[in-house]
Amino acid sequence: MLRSGGLLGVGVALLIFAFGCGGGSGEADRLTIAVPQDVGPLNIFAQHEEPLTELVYDKLLAPSPYVEEPRPWLAESVERIDPETWEVTVRDGITWHDGEPFAAGDVKFTFEYFLEAPTGRWTHHISEVPHVEEVEIVDENTLRLSCAYPCPELGPVTLADLPILPQHIWEDVPGDRAATYNELPVGTGPYRLVEYSAERGYRFEANEDYFAGRPLVDELVMPIIEDTAATFTALRSGELDAAARNVPPELVPEFESSRAIALAETAPLQFDEIRINYEREPFDIPEFRQAFSLAVDRRELLDTVLLGQGRPGTQGYPHPDSPWTSPDNRQPYDPERARQILDGLGFVDRDGDGVRETPDGNPLEFTIKVAGTEPSQVRAAELVVKQLGEAGISMTVQTLDPGAMGELFTSRDFDTSLGTITAHGVADPTQFIMSHRSGYLWNLPEVPYPEMEALIEEWMQATTVEERTRISFEMQELFNSQPTSIVLYYPEERWAYRPDAHDGWVESPGYGIVHKWSFLPEEVGNEANAITERF
Repeated sequence: MLRSGGLLGVGVALLIFAFGCGGGSGEADRLTIAVPQDVGPLNIFAQHEEPLTELVYDKLLAPSPYVEEPRPWLAESVERIDPETWEVTVRDGITWHDGEPFAAGDVKFTFEYFLEAPTGRWTHHISEVPHVEEVEIVDENTLRLSCAYPCPELGPVTLADLPILPQHIWEDVPGDRAATYNELPVGTGPYRLVEYSAERGYRFEANEDYFAGRPLVDELVMPIIEDTAATFTALRSGELDAAARNVPPELVPEFESSRAIALAETAPLQFDEIRINYEREPFDIPEFRQAFSLAVDRRELLDTVLLGQGRPGTQGYPHPDSPWTSPDNRQPYDPERARQILDGLGFVDRDGDGVRETPDGNPLEFTIKVAGTEPSQVRAAELVVKQLGEAGISMTVQTLDPGAMGELFTSRDFDTSLGTITAHGVADPTQFIMSHRSGYLWNLPEVPYPEMEALIEEWMQATTVEERTRISFEMQELFNSQPTSIVLYYPEERWAYRPDAHDGWVESPGYGIVHKWSFLPEEVGNEANAITERF
């Protein structure tokens, strides 16, 4: 049972049933599923792909922070004791893949190890937002988590997001070497990773002793195919049963008419965005960022780049489908208002060349950097250049390799850049705070932003989910009025698979269809509140 206020309600219970393997829907001996990139041996402190990681690891609550009511999973019950304290009781009878028993000590170790390890996308959920100061083992199955300040989201966010590590494995890995650990992972999840190589990819075997029920598919073989065209050629030929890659819009009509291949349509918790370097003039001026945003026609971008498959990004940031997002958020298209704001700032075209200048005479000429390996994003950047040119802002597209794009966050060597941000960034309420503290959306320690700082301070002192949500909505409204991330569109995704190989595919918010819940009995996913749709 999980008890808390706010979105979770009170007294939500989950019963775990044991499911056998007698002829259920979706059962298969082996599936071959292409993955688009090599992320190493699924070290969660290094590069990783969360849907693959979650085949191996479990969390205290399931399925994620992206649903309104995550349910107890490795935990039997979770209860908030006071504004700074939560109590967790873990389940009996669960074992790690190597046969060692799972225990409360593994949970304590995980929290403390994440505090020690300098890397990992989950670190801030323990060390900053929230800040877990102490983990105390109360008895054999019970822990008490104490925070440095009120932490109403510790249950529905942190406990639903943090993978639990085996102490007997990781206690021998120094925290400063966590990111370089390259042994195959040991978890409690429905699959064991039994083989990995950069050449052959991944091979998983079902965990027949999985506490929530035996997986439907005995073996998952996941070759790495980086090229999009090669992936779908292999799917057509029957070499693949599915692809963990979105079908490009131009291929959708072909697969819709196929008798052998089916499409599953999902609404992913992600979007393409233009990131603005708020540390550079004139992007440090809120009104200029507002005008820049108003000049971008999201509907034209959606129709041209994604062939209309999705929604224009006019509801702004974060993603509108997250339970933590204000329904009133807006990033509208209004080119006339954009021109008025630019005129009011004194940014006018003084020499008649079609490009506005600052009052000091500097032309509004900037670059937009984009990964050259992503054709749809290059096309989007080119269209944004045209739209901003109509407002008197000159932009030039500069293509980079993915590695160079990844370095922009730390180098700050960009005016604007175009890329994709996924569920953790756009549907997790605590990440919205961190993105303002860490430099992604802002950098509060370095760049003053008094209005946002005041709201974040108020947010951190709030003691209930309801109060935090109200303040968060105010933060989102402020952000969208002068954004440093301009949302282009909320795409629809289509996933191609061969239904004769497996018919158990389901959508789980933020994860598409290639994830643990597609390989577990449907009743298990329903009990975990993990399934949006079954295909």
